[in-house]
Amino acid sequence: MIAIARACRQSGAVTYSGGTSTIAAFSLARACLDTLLTEGESALQDVNQGITSSAVKHIVEANIYLSSIGFESGGLAAAHAIHNGLTLHEGCRNVLHGEKVAFATIVQLVLEKASDEEIAQIIDFYKRIGLPVTLKELGITSSEIDKLMVVAEASCSQDSPMKNLPFEGQPMDVLEAILVTDKREQ
Repeated sequence: MIAIARACRQSGAVTYSGGTSTIAAFSLARACLDTLLTEGESALQDVNQGITSSAVKHIVEANIYLSSIGFESGGLAAAHAIHNGLTLHEGCRNVLHGEKVAFATIVQLVLEKASDEEIAQIIDFYKRIGLPVTLKELGITSSEIDKLMVVAEASCSQDSPMKNLPFEGQPMDVLEAILVTDKREQ
């Protein structure tokens, strides 16, 4: 998504292909987000009805091609670092990778102090297509701070993509952003 590519571009992060984020990667991230926002909801409805529409084909292209090339040439940041931390919480062990990254993308936007408009746009989209926007929707029904702190600390480990933010992400900041994200939609 564009927030991840933007963070890597601003920080000068080294990508998985060994260079720094490219103009093309940023453009692919923008195209991926635009495709998801404009066609995601109708594609989901079509899939649920067993219809292979152009919207479905575009979403498949966005999810497989645009996001893959974008990640290799653009990099990963806080959203994937937080996903990695969430895998340690027993409440969301059965939650899909994309669902954890979706929630963590909102957390990254909060960490970056993105505009309320940008955050609201993503949350509204997630709600329409059924992606999690709260800890409870991730399967975390208890907001025990010590367990969430484990998530935050793991998110900021030495080799974590958290280092690709244009500022230093600290565990307390991540914990606070997780709690703020969760409270936005309660």
